[in-house]
Amino acid sequence: MKTLTALLLIVSVSGLAQDSLYLKKTYQASNGLGLPYRLLLPQDYDPGKKYPLVLFLHGAGERGNDNEKQLVHGARLFLKEENRKNFPAIVVIPQCPADNYWGSVTVDRSTSPLTLSFDYSRPETTALGAAIELVKKIVAEEGVNKKRVYITGLSMGGMGTFEAVYRYPKLFAAAAPICGGGDAARYTRQAAKVPFWIFHGDQDGLVQVSESRTMVEKLKSLKASVKYTEYGGVNHNSWDHAFAEPDFVSWLFGN
Repeated sequence: MKTLTALLLIVSVSGLAQDSLYLKKTYQASNGLGLPYRLLLPQDYDPGKKYPLVLFLHGAGERGNDNEKQLVHGARLFLKEENRKNFPAIVVIPQCPADNYWGSVTVDRSTSPLTLSFDYSRPETTALGAAIELVKKIVAEEGVNKKRVYITGLSMGGMGTFEAVYRYPKLFAAAAPICGGGDAARYTRQAAKVPFWIFHGDQDGLVQVSESRTMVEKLKSLKASVKYTEYGGVNHNSWDHAFAEPDFVSWLFGN
């Protein structure tokens, strides 16, 4: 019996909080990182069907050594009844350790807003490597449509979203980075084949809105399919607005 089917059989959602639909698991990656993660299965999961898969990368505030912090912000988007019904999908939310990043960004915390330095010539972080390895394992072993693997992330996860697409452009069908940024200088035409919807608040006091603007311009120069939504008067919590966009899930799964 397939792994996800077995997990589904032992979970009864009757009387449980909706958050508990996200199963708690741990993956031992080949790079040595033990990666806690949460896994959401479609309603009435059928291993004979092929489902979309969403990789969700949380922000720095949700880092830690367990995955109890993950069910915040956009993670609950995929628990909404209408999304569970209309957009059945497998959702994977890995837990980034407290001492790691999804992306190769270095951060100067002495400045406000923070000064970020991206350099994709640096090796990918162990957290990002483990997360991608986990996704590939699920895609290979379970009921996933290989052409419908998506990624979204907020803040540090937005940075990781840009970098994951850069490093693994053939894996993803669409990407939605929120208040993040990336190494625009090194972005490639191959990575720009992935459609993007990028979000940022113009009053972000943590990650400069210029980070997203720069990525938008680079992607446009590479002839990418890119949408950009900038929220006026909105600070670093622009993910609350992005994940509330009525077309967010339909756009993501429409690619």
